[in-house]
Order: sequence, then structure tokens, then C-alpha cells
Amino acid sequence: MYRAVIFDLDGTLLNTLEDLRDGVNYVLALRGYPERSLEEIRRFVGNGIGKLIERAVPEGVTAEERKEILKEFRPYYTEHCRIKTGPYHGIMDLLKSLKEHNIPMAIVSNKNDAAVKELAKYYFSEYITVAIGECEGVQKKPSPDSVFKAISLLGVEKEQAVYVGDSDVDRATAANAGMDCVSVTWGFRNEELLKSLEPEYLIHKPEELIGIIENSVDE
Repeated sequence: MYRAVIFDLDGTLLNTLEDLRDGVNYVLALRGYPERSLEEIRRFVGNGIGKLIERAVPEGVTAEERKEILKEFRPYYTEHCRIKTGPYHGIMDLLKSLKEHNIPMAIVSNKNDAAVKELAKYYFSEYITVAIGECEGVQKKPSPDSVFKAISLLGVEKEQAVYVGDSDVDRATAANAGMDCVSVTWGFRNEELLKSLEPEYLIHKPEELIGIIENSVDE
């Protein structure tokens, strides 16, 4: 019986791809490096912004320079993370319905913590109060650490929560946490890949999650 929902952020609740691309291209342009396309950024995301920058910079860039680029990217992206970003169609109705069903919700993301909290507060403050991003002392996904932290803050057991995400990293996170996974097809990864990961559920529209929650209660 699911009594809580843990959401991934990018590619699950919000389409953040264009702002991520623009932020990456801003810091690349500062050094005269080639820009990256939207499809390239789509492939690069999912493992935190450190890995995003590592994948985006040209081959041969030193670890020290990548560190400096990442340092420049963090504040720029946090300040410009709501320019083109927005919830996927049906997400706000889903969150409203979950709240009406008294289902507490949390966000767990590999995005830097400041940006996660900024986006969660701006878009979802009426529905979601727990939002955890990448920060020191907590291993990022697919480690289950941040998920366990969210579950604790929501006051439920892991068996009572379901994890919702759009990627292979999210599938692995749910497995590592010992939780059921709902993979969503509207995000950054294609349906063929998601099916190959064998999540407990695969959904194509946000409202389908309500049926999963209701069926778990009936069971």
C-alpha cells in the first residue's frame, strides 16, 4: 500500500532541458568552447551536474579546469533555472490529486541542492515540502541515501513509498532503496530503454500514477 511518492525532478516533474543547455553553453562560451545541442544535453544529464559538465566540455580539458567551469555553472544555473523550464502536461493536476488523497510527496534529484529547492519552491510549494538535491555528505543517486532521507522526513517506511523517475539512474535508485519503481515515458529517456530496465510500472501520462496508488490501497 503506497502512502507516499518520491519524485525525480528533471524529466519527471519538470522539463528542464533547455535551461540546462543554455547554462552549459554559457559557461562553455566563456572559454570559447563549442556549444552543445539539446539532444547532447539530453544524453549528458542524469548523474549530477558534475558529470554533466564533464561530458559537455571538450576532450582534453583538465580536471582542474572542469572544476572551475562547474564552479561557474552552479550559481549561473541556479539564477537562470526558470527561464524556459516548466512542468510537464498533467503534472500539476497529478500533484493536486495526490494531495487530495493525502499522499505526501518529496523530490529527490541529482541536480545541485540550491537549484532543486529553488524550483520546488517556485513550482510545487503548494504540494511538495521535501526537496533534496546534490549536497556534501550525501551520496547522489543511484545511491539510496537521499531517498532514505526523504522517506524519513515524510514519516513513512520505504515499503509504503513508490519512486517515480524517467531514467536508468532512477530505476537503479529505486532498486537500491528496495522500493517499487514507476518509470515515466515523457522524460529524457526513450521507452525502449525504460522497458529494458523492467520497472514495476511504466506509465505514459501523469494521471496513470493515481490508478497505481488506488490499486495498491485495494490490494
